[in-house]
Amino acid sequence: MNAAYLPPIMWEPMVRGALLEDFGTGGDVTTEALGQSDVILRAVFRARKTGVIAGLPGAALAFSLLDPSVQFDTVVEDGRQVEEGETVATVSGPARAILGGERVALNLLCHLSGIASTTRFIVDAIQGTKARVCCTRKTLPGLRAFQKYAVLAGGGSNHRYRLDDAILIKDNHIALCGGSITATLDAARKRAGHLMKIELEVDTLEQLETALKHGGADAFLLDNMSPDQLRKAVEMIDGKAIAEASGGIRPETARIIAETGVDILSLGWLTQTVTALDIGLDAA
Repeated sequence: MNAAYLPPIMWEPMVRGALLEDFGTGGDVTTEALGQSDVILRAVFRARKTGVIAGLPGAALAFSLLDPSVQFDTVVEDGRQVEEGETVATVSGPARAILGGERVALNLLCHLSGIASTTRFIVDAIQGTKARVCCTRKTLPGLRAFQKYAVLAGGGSNHRYRLDDAILIKDNHIALCGGSITATLDAARKRAGHLMKIELEVDTLEQLETALKHGGADAFLLDNMSPDQLRKAVEMIDGKAIAEASGGIRPETARIIAETGVDILSLGWLTQTVTALDIGLDAA
C-alpha cells in the first residue's frame, strides 16, 4: 500500500496555477484551430522506462479542472514500480481538455515519478540495514509538499516540511551564540515546548561529545563524517538519540554509510538532482 497521501485541496491550487501558466491569455490555439476540440479523444499513459510512479492525483486534476466530464482511470497506483512499456493510466474526454492538460499532467507525473524512482533505488540499496532514506528541505519553491510526497511514494521518509516543525541547530546558529554548543542548547531548550524536538548538527566527534555531556539532544545530524567517524558517533550516542548521517550522500555511498549503524540517511540529492521518469501520453 502506498504510504504517500496529499488531500485534493493541496493538489488543486498547484495544478490550477500550472494550467493558467500554460494557457496564457489565448488558450490552446493549436487544438482550437483544428476545429476538432469537441471530438472525444482517448489516450494512454505509458512508461517508457522502468521506474516508480508518483503524481497520478495531480495528473488527473490537470484534465478534470478543464472539463469535469473527462474520465481518468489509473491502472497502477502511486508507489508502484512499472516496467518499460507498461500502461500507467488512461484518459478519455473532449480533445480540448485532453490536449490542453497533457503537458501539465506529464510534467508533474514525470518529475515526481523521477524522485520516487531515485528514492526506491536507494531504499533498495540499503536493504538489511536499519537506516531510513530521508529527504530534506532542498526542494523547489512551491513544490515541497509534492516532492516530499514523491519521496514517500518511493519508500522514503520526510525530514522537516517547514522551519517551524522542529528546532534544527546548525553551524550558523551556533555562531550566533558565540560558537558555544552548550549555550546554543540551553537557549533552544528554554524556547522549546514539550512536544518540540531538538536536533543538533555536529561536524566533529568532539562537538558530539560536548553536546552529550551537556544533556544531548533528540537527534544529532552527523555532517560530512567519514564511515569510521559515523561508526564512532553511533557508539557514542548509544541509542540515546537519533543518529542522522548527512552531507554528500549518493547512491554509490549510501550502503556504506547505512552500514555504520545510523538511523537516518538524509539526502538533498533526492530532490535537487532529479531525472524525470520518461512517461508518454499517446492517442489510443
